[in-house]
Amino acid sequence: MPAEGTADAGGPVTGHARQAAAAAAGGGPVVAVTGAARGLGQALAGRLAGSTAVGRVIAIDDHRGEAPGVTWRLADVRSPSLAQRLVGVDVLVHTDLDYSAETDNRARRTFNIRAAQAVLTAAAAGRVGRVILITSAMVYGAHPENPVPLAEGAPLHADPDPGVAGDLLEIESLARRSPRTHPGMAITVVRPAALVAEGVDTLVTRHFEAARLLTVKGCAPSWQFCHVDDLLSALELAVAGTVTGAFAVGCDGWLTQDEVAEITGMRRIELPAALTLGTAQRLERIGVPVAALTDLRYLVYPWVVDCGALRAAGWRPAHGNADVLATLMEARAAARVVTRRIQRREAALTAAGATVAAIGTAAIVAAARRRKRSS
Repeated sequence: MPAEGTADAGGPVTGHARQAAAAAAGGGPVVAVTGAARGLGQALAGRLAGSTAVGRVIAIDDHRGEAPGVTWRLADVRSPSLAQRLVGVDVLVHTDLDYSAETDNRARRTFNIRAAQAVLTAAAAGRVGRVILITSAMVYGAHPENPVPLAEGAPLHADPDPGVAGDLLEIESLARRSPRTHPGMAITVVRPAALVAEGVDTLVTRHFEAARLLTVKGCAPSWQFCHVDDLLSALELAVAGTVTGAFAVGCDGWLTQDEVAEITGMRRIELPAALTLGTAQRLERIGVPVAALTDLRYLVYPWVVDCGALRAAGWRPAHGNADVLATLMEARAAARVVTRRIQRREAALTAAGATVAAIGTAAIVAAARRRKRSS
C-alpha cells in the first residue's frame, strides 16, 4: 500500500479484494473525496484521515493538496479515467462543486453537471457501494409562503433556472435516477443551509459584503446558516452510514431580520418585490452581470430547514446562527483591512452580493429623477 501522501494510480487489485483485506484487518471503509486539494474537500479529507471509523482516505483532485494522512490519486473528476482511481473505494464523497457568485452561469452549469454525471458513472464502474453528493437547502426554493422551518421531505420547489439552485436541482435529479441506471449503488444527498467557511463565496456571503440589507416590503426574512465544522461532522455520519437518504444540515432555529441587522450593524433598505426583481432584470438587459434573478429570492424569502434526520441520529450542531453570522462579519472586516477583492466601482457592478446595493441605488436614482420631472 502506498505511503500516506503519495500518489496512487489505483493498481490492478480488485475493489472486492481490497475491501476483504480491510475487513480482515478490522479496518473501516475506504473513503474517496473529490476536490480534496482545496476548501471543503481538503477539510473533509483531513478530518476523515484522523477518524478511527475510516480505514483509508483516497484524496482525488487534478493536483496534490495539503490534506494530511491521505493517499493521492490525481484525476479530473470529469474524465472517464476517474473510474480507475476508484478501485477499492467503498464510499465516495463528491465535494468538487462550483457555488461561486462570480462564475459565468453557463460555465458553472457545465462543470457541475458534467462532474456529477462522471462521478456517478465512475463510481458504478469502480463498484463503489455508496456515493455522497452535497447540494444545498436551496433546492427547496425560497418563497414568501414557505413554512419556517421546512420539513426535510418537503417538495423541491427551486426554479430550474441558470442560477446555482438550478445546478443543484439537476444534480439531485441525477441522484434520483441513479438507482435505475446504477443498481446496487446507494446515494446519500446532503443539503446544507447557507454555508459559512473560509473561502466560501456565494450569493449569501456576498450579501453581507454589500452596503445594505435588502428587505422586500411585506416579507419577513428568516436566516439560517451552516458552519463548515457542522457540515463535516454530518458528513462523517453519512460516511459511516448512520444517516442515509436525503437530509439537511444547519444551525438550530433561525434569525429574524431585526436580529441580523443588530449582529451585522448593517442598515436596511426596503423595496417592493416588483421593483427589486424588475431592477435586477433591467441591469441584466444592459449587460451588468448580476446574480440569476431567482437567486435573489434567497436573500429575501425564507428557506430554513429542519434537520430532523440528523437530530434523530443524536447529532447536534456545535455552532449557532448568531455565532456563525458574527464569524462571517469578522472575516469580512479582516478582508477589508488586508485588501479589497476588486475595485469598488467594479464590485458594485459584478459582485453578486453588491447586486443588493446596485438595486437600491437604482431605485433611489429613479425616485430622484421622478421628483425632478414632477417639479
